[in-house]
Formats: sequence, structure tokens, C-alpha cells
Amino acid sequence: MNYNLNSVSGKAEEKKSTLAVLKKLLGLIREEKRNLIFAFAAILVNAALSLLGPYLIGHTIDTYIQTKQYHGVLVFSSILLVMYMVAFVTNYLQMQWMGGIGQRMLFSLRNAVFNKLQELPVDFFNQNKAGDLISRINNDTDKLNQFFSQSLMQFISSIFTMLGAAIFLISINPELGSAALLPALVIWIFTRAISPWVKSRNAANLKSVGGLSAEIQESLQNFKVIIAFNRRDYFRKRFNQANQNNYDTAIGAGLANNIFTPVYGLSSNIGQLIVLAFGIYLISAGSFSIGLLIGFLAYVNNFYNPLRHLAGLWASFQIAMAGWDRISHILSLETNLTIIDDKTKETTSSYVSFRNVSFKYPNGKEVLHHVSFDLERGKTYAFVGPTGGGKTTTASLLARLYDATKGEILLDGQDIRSYTARERSHKIGFILQEPFLFTGTIRDNILYGNEDYQNFTNEELERVIGEAGLDSLLERFDKGLDSQVQTSGDGISLGQKQLIAFMRAVLRNPELLILDEATANIDTVTEQLLDNILQKLPASTTRVIIAHRLNTIENADEIYFVNSGEVVRAGSLDDAVNLLLHGKRES
Repeated sequence: MNYNLNSVSGKAEEKKSTLAVLKKLLGLIREEKRNLIFAFAAILVNAALSLLGPYLIGHTIDTYIQTKQYHGVLVFSSILLVMYMVAFVTNYLQMQWMGGIGQRMLFSLRNAVFNKLQELPVDFFNQNKAGDLISRINNDTDKLNQFFSQSLMQFISSIFTMLGAAIFLISINPELGSAALLPALVIWIFTRAISPWVKSRNAANLKSVGGLSAEIQESLQNFKVIIAFNRRDYFRKRFNQANQNNYDTAIGAGLANNIFTPVYGLSSNIGQLIVLAFGIYLISAGSFSIGLLIGFLAYVNNFYNPLRHLAGLWASFQIAMAGWDRISHILSLETNLTIIDDKTKETTSSYVSFRNVSFKYPNGKEVLHHVSFDLERGKTYAFVGPTGGGKTTTASLLARLYDATKGEILLDGQDIRSYTARERSHKIGFILQEPFLFTGTIRDNILYGNEDYQNFTNEELERVIGEAGLDSLLERFDKGLDSQVQTSGDGISLGQKQLIAFMRAVLRNPELLILDEATANIDTVTEQLLDNILQKLPASTTRVIIAHRLNTIENADEIYFVNSGEVVRAGSLDDAVNLLLHGKRES
């Protein structure tokens, strides 16, 4: 399956209407109905008070100011002051409610994206850069939060205010009102035409932000290598390219987002000029009053000022839509490592069986061709072969990091696809050449995913470690179980990291233990120590060792040679050496 988020197929999505996308965005806050109702009510009150103001001002001018009844002016001024104070309070409350809704939505959405990422297979992470995924979780979700917490209610408030102002304009004078609203029709046509382009500019900018994040993440992660090879120039060039691309797309997105503001402002000015010219004509004809004209101009402002706000809000909406496209693409993905219902179990002496297995990576060539072999319980198997021959791929299939393209793999007599991830991880231990450790203590790392010893004290855990023959490994760390481990690896060697990973795997008592070059960075004395520990594993434990160093595999019960997509029995150690040398020459 192609999981590349930046692939052509990833972009080939159905065209969605703005209304459809808005419905999906609102679906993110469906649990906030109560707070939304309160915020909605505050908006209605605020809009109603804002719309009532111009009418009262026009009435006051015609009824009291022109007749010099100043008591009435004071009364209506007081009414207007109270109205504006109430509008201030309701506006503040709706901002508070929507701010809380936005933050809770952001929390839930980030959890949803992160949980989805944990469901996806290794394929997905091989095809996408970590920096881009980080950008989607942090940056893109924050764009949605800004829209919900800051823009959505302003958007709705502007719509209500505009509709109310339009109704007042038409009610006061249909002809003058229609003339005043004419520029808005042009605005609507312009917005419909330009919105897809604005969205595409913002999507390109968000993608470039992800690319920049990925470049920074890769450079920092490999900073020691950069220093060692003195290749700052190479990564500086890569960063400059990513930064330039981000700058160019940011300029394009900025121009696109700001194009609405001057156009909306121009339409507002034209609308006011139309009202002023037409209104003076009606006053001279005796069919309109000065107070009505002032009130009418106020309603024109109440219609076009929110329209100006909508220019910025619409750009924010387009950014949110672009961010939602990137997020929803992740949320829509499903793992290709599905669990099948067939629990049929065969009676066999083999713990693992490959039956006519073929495999290829997405968009790559076939790595394994019709491979068949059996691994019996309690035996030690070594897989050797030249680099790129398929050893690690075979180990990955054993642990079901991938599914076979063709054929069948049985684990303990049962289709490996029928086990849940929890059941499979309990049966299989996997030690990689470059194991990943978490920031914390050695205790935290060796107990990760191991529920059996979670509540043990350090003394109890040390006793278990001693019984497993691992105490000699723990003694290599000054503070024992409390020794600190950093994800960056500072203060701890790669060899020490492998020792911790070794303890973590052995303590789980797996039925199948896979060591993929797990002793490559360990000295021969320590390697011999690890070999002694492996010999103490339960007699039923099947061990699979992938190694280049021949002394690592000399005690294996059987040796398999992996090269050119084939897995064949190598026979004796000497036969394996000959095949390995021959395979290297061919490759």
C-alpha cells in the first residue's frame, strides 16, 4: 500500500464543496453543543443590539435633535449606552466560550492524529518524513484551533450582522437598499472564483512548512555525522533550499490571503458612495429624511464592515481547510496489517513456517521470491548473506512488521495475521542493530511494554534480572536500574544501548527471539557473555540470529544463506563462509 502523504495519489482527492468541508470541521466540536448554544445566543444578542443602534440614532435625529427636544436625546443616548455595554459583555463571553472550545478541540484532534499514527504500519513511516508528521500534528492542528477559537464565531457574527443590516436596508427603502447591496453581488462572484486558488496557495505553504520541519529534524538528528564528515555545507544547502521554498510559498499564501481585503474595502466605499448620492437625491425630492440617510449609512457600514472582516476570516477559513486536508488524509488511512479471523491451528513441530513467501516494498522490486523454510522450537538459526540480500526483510516478516506480498507465514501453527499486536509482541522479541530507547532510566526502558514486572520494586526487579543471568549486564551501569538514558544517546554508547535492549527483550521471555545484528557494536567479550545468556533461555525458545560476524553464528543449529531473494540451507559453517564469499563477489 502506498502511504506517501505527498504522493500524486495522495493529492487526488474528490473535490469537496466549502459547505461539505465546513460540516466536517464543525463535526470536530460536536461534543461542545452546550457551549456552542451559549456562544450562539451571545452572538445573536450582540448582532441584534448592533443592528438596533443605527435605527435609534436615525429616530433620535429626526424626532428629537431637529425639534431640539434634548430630554429625548439624553434618554435615547442612555439607552444606546446600556445597549453597547450589554453588547460588550456578550462579545466577551462568546470569545471566552469559543476559546475554550478551540483548545479542547485542539487537544482531542492532536490525540486523534497521534493515536492514528500509532495504528499505522512501518510502511507508513518509511514513506513519510518525521518532520512533516510533526508539522501536521503541531502546525496544521493549530491552524484549525485558530479558526475555531478566533474566527468561527466572528464569521457567524458577521453573517448575522450582514443579514440583519440587509433586511433593514431593504425595509427602509427597497430601491436605495438594492442599490447599496449591488457591490456585494460582485464580491460574492469574486470570492467564489478566487477561493480555490487561495486554498491551493495555503496548502502549498503548509506542505513547505512540513518540508522545512523535516529538514531541520533530519539535520539535528544527524548532527554528529555532519560534524564528523565536515559536511555542514551540504546540510546548509539543503536547509537553504527548504527555507527558500517555504519563503516563496509563504509569500504566495500571504498575497492570496490578503487579496480579499482591498477588494472588499473598495466595494464598501462604492456602496457608501451609491447611498450618499442616491440618498441626497431622495432628500431633495422630499421622500427621505436626514435622520434616515444617517441611519441608512450606518446600516451600510454594518453590512460592509463585517464584509471587510470576512475578508480576513475567509482567508483564515481557507488556511483551516488546507490544514484539515492534510490532517484528514492521515485520519483516513488504515493499516494494511489487518487481523484476520481464521484461528485455525496446525499441529506441527515447527514454530515458524514460511510457505512460498514473496515480498516487495511499495514501488520497489521483489526482495524475496517464493521462499519456504521451517524453524523448530528451541533451536538457534542463523541467517547470513551479503548486504542487501534480504536478511533484515526476512526478520521483519518474522515479526510481522510487514505482510508477505504472496504466500503464508505460520507462527506456532497459526497464520501470523490472526494474532493481535498484543499477542504477537508477547510471543516475539526483536532486538535491532540500532535499538530505540526512551528518555528516562534503565528501569523505564527494560520494563517498557512488560506488564509482568511493572509493580516490582528495584530490589525485586534486580532479583528477576539475576535469575535471568542479566545481572552482569546491569553491573556495567554505575547507577544500576536508576541510570539515566537520553533519547539522543548522549552519555551512553551504542553498545550500552544494545545491552539495555537485550535485557528488555530477554525479560519478556519471548517464544521467538530475533537478533538483527544486535551484537554488531559490542566487543567480543560482551558478545560471549550475551551468548551465554541466550543459552539460559527456556529450552522452547526459538532464536533467530542475523549477523555478519561468523563467530556470532558458529553455535547455531542451522544456518540459512539469504541472497538474491532466496533463502537456502547453508549446511556447515564452512559452507556458509563459501556461500557468503561467493555471494559477495556476485553482488
